[in-house]
Amino acid sequence: MKKLFFFIFLLGFSFVFVSTQNVDLIDIDFDSIDSIFGEPSAETPAQEETPKTETVSVVQSLRRRGLEFDFSYAFRGTVNPGWVDYYPWEQNSSGNFTWAPAIKMSSAIGINARISDAFRVQSVINFAIPGTFPYISLGNFFFDYNFLDKVFLRAGKAEQKWGISTNFSFTNLLSRIPDNGPSGPSYLIRLDVPVGVGGLQLLAQTRSDIAAGKNLSIDSIGFGGKYNLALQWADFNFGAFYQKEMATRAFLSVKTTLWDFEVYNEWLAAFNTHTDKEVSFAFNLGFLRSFINNKLDVNAEFFYNREGRSLLFKPETDYELIGTTPFLGGINAAVNLLYRFDGWGNLRLFTRFLYGDDSFSIVPGIRITPFQNLEIYFALPMAFGNGYYKTAFKDARNDIKPFSIMLYVTLSGNVRASYYY
Repeated sequence: MKKLFFFIFLLGFSFVFVSTQNVDLIDIDFDSIDSIFGEPSAETPAQEETPKTETVSVVQSLRRRGLEFDFSYAFRGTVNPGWVDYYPWEQNSSGNFTWAPAIKMSSAIGINARISDAFRVQSVINFAIPGTFPYISLGNFFFDYNFLDKVFLRAGKAEQKWGISTNFSFTNLLSRIPDNGPSGPSYLIRLDVPVGVGGLQLLAQTRSDIAAGKNLSIDSIGFGGKYNLALQWADFNFGAFYQKEMATRAFLSVKTTLWDFEVYNEWLAAFNTHTDKEVSFAFNLGFLRSFINNKLDVNAEFFYNREGRSLLFKPETDYELIGTTPFLGGINAAVNLLYRFDGWGNLRLFTRFLYGDDSFSIVPGIRITPFQNLEIYFALPMAFGNGYYKTAFKDARNDIKPFSIMLYVTLSGNVRASYYY
């Protein structure tokens, strides 16, 4: 009995990571720890229907004409026994304490069509229940065009990310939105030009939802550029982005390896030309390293923000709907730990610590993959202090609570088929 109690306690303590995903100010997704440490999902790698006798080089595979189809599915279920009035997919609890389950089924069809050596089109159509009737939404939909291997064009509906940090994405200037302006999916025109040991990227982007019939104006379009310099000893990125009614921002990111530590440092300058004409800044310093024969991964980051409560746009994912997250001013910090166990179940223990605004969140967690395509999470997020992380935890009566619990199960996978001519 004591061993069983200890196991249940350990399971509960370790699975805290998941539940906080729907608390806007905590902004933790189910995959955030996995993405930090490059953890694969339970999804089985898809198999292409290429004849075994056919030998195709990398260059030929990039240039050959044809169609690729990707069919993916996911069945997800959660149980959140009260304490927090945040359910996945906006399913709120009916009382202060409930064992009501939340279930979601989703699928997607992706088509990657290579029309010629230079022209490629990609589109994704999503279907999800629960969702907004008729339950069908458009995912990525864009085309790529190659001008003589010198200039690469992409245009359409696609999310683009800048910056390094996965804890505080303050240098991802393309996700910044004005206080009073469009905050929909990203529609962009992007040019990539290889230059020496790096490359130049220029783009124009709007977050007016064109597919939903939103009006497009020049004021809703932002313009930016980024240059990457990839040296042997360090990787540099310089970028800037301008949009009317929003601060003009520029950033510098540096990433290198020192004594087996992957170290990164980012700086941001914001010029509020549309308001008080002031200049503000932010910077971070972080590292990532593996220990104990790559079983233990550690990521830590310090973030100082003088820009105040700027908004970051969050696109819709399998776990969350479209939303925004503020950047907390002053001193912020994050620590992420991941430990891998060998053997059946691919057990992962992980913990995330976040600090900001005189409050902090501790989110330990477990991910278990007992069978192919099946993932099980259990979470117990906790928050302390007097600021945002603490006040985000509220029950159905709007009372602040110190922790929550969530059990999350997902069954997912995909199948790919291809036809070339």
